[in-house]
Amino acid sequence: MLIYLIKRLLEMIPTLFGITLLSFFIIHLAPGKPTDILTELNPKITPEARLKLEKYYGLDKPIVVQYGMWLKRIVRLDFGESFSGDRRPVMERIWDTKKPLLERRLFITFLINVLSMLIIFTIAIPVGISSATHQYSLYDKITTTSVFIGFAIPSFWLALLLMMLFGVHLGWLPISGLKSMNYDSLTLMQKIWDRILHLLLPVFVSSFGGLAGLSRYMRGSMLEVLRQDYVTTARAKGLSEKRIIYGHALRNALLPIITLLGLSIPGLIGGSVIFENIFGIPGMGQLFFMGVMTRDYPLIMGILTIGAILTLIGNLLADIGYMLADPRIRVK
Repeated sequence: MLIYLIKRLLEMIPTLFGITLLSFFIIHLAPGKPTDILTELNPKITPEARLKLEKYYGLDKPIVVQYGMWLKRIVRLDFGESFSGDRRPVMERIWDTKKPLLERRLFITFLINVLSMLIIFTIAIPVGISSATHQYSLYDKITTTSVFIGFAIPSFWLALLLMMLFGVHLGWLPISGLKSMNYDSLTLMQKIWDRILHLLLPVFVSSFGGLAGLSRYMRGSMLEVLRQDYVTTARAKGLSEKRIIYGHALRNALLPIITLLGLSIPGLIGGSVIFENIFGIPGMGQLFFMGVMTRDYPLIMGILTIGAILTLIGNLLADIGYMLADPRIRVK
C-alpha cells in the first residue's frame, strides 16, 4: 500500500502541472487585461502610461514567459502579488492573517461547506437506503419526486425566495453577512445565536442540491448491490433483512459515495461563488468572484491551484477509501 501511495503522489505532479498550464492559458484568453480596469475609467491616461502599467505587471512578455515566471514563484510557494486592492500578496489575501479566525475567508467557507456536507451525508444516505429497500412504495415515490424538484430548482433562485420569505416578509432570519450590526455589544450566547441565525439560510441553500443528488446515488447503488448473488445467498441462509442491508450490502453500496466524498473536498476551500455573493458572505467564493471581475490573474491562479491540489488529494483519499471498504481492491 505504501508503494501505491508513493506512486500516486508522484503521478499528481504532472497532473497538477497540466491543470495549472491549462488554467493559465484559458485565463489569458479571456478578453481584456487587468490594466483595462485602471485605464478605461481614466480618460486622461496616455498610451505610454498604459504600456508602463503592462510592463509593471509583466503583461508585455509572451504568455509562455509569463507562465514560466509564475511557475518559478510557485516552486517557492509564492503566488505573487494581487493586481487589485492594496496589492497584497495572494496568500495573505487568501489566509487573512490580520483578521480574527472566525472572520477569515478561508475559515468561513470551510465552516459553511463542512456543515453542508454533514447535513448532506447524514440525511441523504439513510434516505437513499430507505428508498432502495422500499422500492416503488409510496415513500419511494415521494422521495423521488422531492429529488427531482431539488434537481430542478436553481440554487440562486431558491436563495432569493428564502431571503424574501424568511428575511423580508417574516423577518425571522438575516439575509446578508455573518453577524448583525450590534454584534460587538451582544453577550457570548447572543453572539453564538446571532452566528447560527446568519448561517441557517446559506448552509441550507448549499446543502439542498447535494442532498437531492446524493440520495439518488445512494438509492441506485444500494439497488444494484441488493441484486447481487451474495445478497440472495445471505437471504437463503435465513439472515435478517436488517443484517443483510447494514452488515453486507451497505459497505459495497458506499463505494460510489466515497468517490463523491473525495470530489467534494475541493469545495471546502473553493466555496460557492453563487450563494456567497447572494448572501454577502465574505468567503473564498466571493473572493474568487472579485478576482474574476477585476481580472486579477495572480489571485485567480492562486485559488485555482489550491482547488486543483485539493481535487488531487480528494481523489487519492477516495482511492484509499476504496481499499478500506473493499478488500478485493487491496489484493489487486
